[in-house]
Amino acid sequence: MLSVIIETKNNAEDLALTLASLVPAAVDGVVRDVTVRDHGSSDQTRQVCEDAGVRWLEIGDIGHAIKQTRCDWILLLAPGARLLDGWIEPVAAHMQKLTSPARFTRSRGHRLSLFARIGRSQDVLAEGLLIHKKQASALAKSGMNAEGLARGLAAKRLTAEIAPAN
Repeated sequence: MLSVIIETKNNAEDLALTLASLVPAAVDGVVRDVTVRDHGSSDQTRQVCEDAGVRWLEIGDIGHAIKQTRCDWILLLAPGARLLDGWIEPVAAHMQKLTSPARFTRSRGHRLSLFARIGRSQDVLAEGLLIHKKQASALAKSGMNAEGLARGLAAKRLTAEIAPAN
């Protein structure tokens, strides 16, 4: 049903948190594969990937990572982002009914005030991005990373909550 792509560089601890939040969905068969696209980590990131049994890519751009996925839907996440309980049903409903991209809703404890949002550079993957593989492949350009793919993309807001990466 769903493939996950996470881009990382020296984020072993954050990556472990994100992968742990995906375990219930993997057990339920919702998450079928996870790809970690590394940008030259020198910490234990690779070991975390090997221990978790996820695909590790050191070469290629986001288009290459997209081609490696097995499912029609892709979830792009930042290392350290954690999907909170109850996210599977809203995501499954979105994938069944719609083809448009979607983002998660920040959990109450992680919502930014209006003043905090003003003038702040936006992390476009802070709320993740759920996107159909065909659309992601069409948007991916040579040398592009996941953030570049997600930037400026209009997306529906899911009721499912995320605790964004710090």
